[in-house]
Amino acid sequence: MLTSFLVTVLTLVQLNCENMFDCSHDSGKNDTEFTAEGKRHWTNGKYWRKTENIAKEIIGCCGKDTLPDLITLCEVENDSVMEKLTRRTALGKLGYRYIMTNSRDERGIDVALIYNTYSFKPICHHSIRLEDNHPEHPLRDILYVSGCIASGDTLHVIVVHAPSKFGGAKKSLKRRMVVMERTVAVIDSIQQTSPAARIIIAGDFNDTADSQPMTYLEEHGVVNATKHSIGKNGVRGSYKYKGRWESIDHILVSESLRHNIISSRICDTPYLIYKDKQYGGWKPRRSFNGLRFDPEGYSDHLPVVVKIHL
Repeated sequence: MLTSFLVTVLTLVQLNCENMFDCSHDSGKNDTEFTAEGKRHWTNGKYWRKTENIAKEIIGCCGKDTLPDLITLCEVENDSVMEKLTRRTALGKLGYRYIMTNSRDERGIDVALIYNTYSFKPICHHSIRLEDNHPEHPLRDILYVSGCIASGDTLHVIVVHAPSKFGGAKKSLKRRMVVMERTVAVIDSIQQTSPAARIIIAGDFNDTADSQPMTYLEEHGVVNATKHSIGKNGVRGSYKYKGRWESIDHILVSESLRHNIISSRICDTPYLIYKDKQYGGWKPRRSFNGLRFDPEGYSDHLPVVVKIHL
């Protein structure tokens, strides 16, 4: 139980890291493009630069005076990647640790929770395996973590990376709904034991706030804290597709936390964006432009940041 912390505000960050791979081939995974011999010519130097950039992006989400308490990550490959990110960058010196899934995703990408050990103490965690009618393309596991926060209360965190719309929005909708239905089942299970439980659901949902999967979640008693989030520098979404901003990364909270939300925004710090020469305005400074690696890039998604009073 935490007894000595003065923190009364919890800062949450959700970030899709855009292909956070190491340089080694994992047996049974389709990740050979991220090797030195692969089509991306992925080297240790590029990998290290990518890792440092993601650490800088995470730390920079809250400005100079504060640090994130919880960071949910999507598109991280394995323990090797997360160990390097949380131990060998500035994050390690700041007291961050991680928990992640080990799902059956074809490419080997998973989700993770990074937590500040000074403001969150894990109690238990497990991966939730999902099944649908496409076993040849396994869904990514959901990560569930419960932990103790500064007040001594328990916080439940659910991390999701829903399937993309690759192959068509309608065709893939059923798969995203499987993820949403299982997420709701997890929430219901928690609330059966503790009706006023404090729950956070975050991740890359590959859908906007007004979509069927996201409204399904809200219809089952959670609040989308990032529904109307925008950036300070003209950004109006967490992802830009063919010139149009979309918010597909979300942080949602249980009804018990509805009135505890202090602020919500998309982090569009100038070094995370650059001019969109094709469509105008700004776009995320991504790591990969086709097969070319940009050493000054971060991700094709921008972080979303929520502050909650506890």
